[in-house]
Amino acid sequence: MGPDLQGSLEHILKQTAGKYCVGDEVSMADIYLVPQVYTAERFKVDMSQFPTIRRLNQTLIEIDAFKATHPSRQPDTPDDLRA
Repeated sequence: MGPDLQGSLEHILKQTAGKYCVGDEVSMADIYLVPQVYTAERFKVDMSQFPTIRRLNQTLIEIDAFKATHPSRQPDTPDDLRA
């Protein structure tokens, strides 16, 4: 997810987010957000300009199901990227 797409997503999420991406219940939007943020961070995208995305991601990665399925915990994740 490049900076332009993140900027667009940040704008949308400012309008739709509650505790999660769309209100206060986990949705498919949340499931898609975590790996996108992981990839952006892996490629050194400056996430400081996307406070809503950062807040949502931080909330989501504290949920047990998200911890267990985080991209850094997948069986095919290279050793140097594993959690």
